[in-house]
Amino acid sequence: MALLGRIFVILFALWLAVMAAGIVWSIGLLGPQWSAMSGDPADRVVFWGAAFIASGYTASLLFLPMLIAVVLAEAFSVRSLLANVGGAVLIVLLAYQGTGLGRGEESIDHAPPLIPHDLEVAAAAGIAFGLVYWLIAGRKAGRWRGR
Repeated sequence: MALLGRIFVILFALWLAVMAAGIVWSIGLLGPQWSAMSGDPADRVVFWGAAFIASGYTASLLFLPMLIAVVLAEAFSVRSLLANVGGAVLIVLLAYQGTGLGRGEESIDHAPPLIPHDLEVAAAAGIAFGLVYWLIAGRKAGRWRGR
């Protein structure tokens, strides 16, 4: 019975973590245009619609790798904040680079930045994902076996 309750907690934590990562994606990519948006409510609806789409995109990219990471963390009782956040950042960055979106633009006018902005946003989304997951479920990884 403890395992069934733990599965629900993990699924809820993953859902909230994906939502947090999607919001970070939206704020990171669309945030600089926030001040340019007028007081028009349609602009705000577009922004939060983009956050919803980014959350769905994040979930589709990260479902299988994060599921494997969660199973391993539960099996080995990994409760460290650093391990959860670091693992999430690594998985998000690898998934982002694996999709081919993080290639950047080539230009003969100027050199590309050392770390592109979209890669920074991907890392921030991974940090948000790992932190939210750890706060809800990661702190108690593997404790269900002790009961």
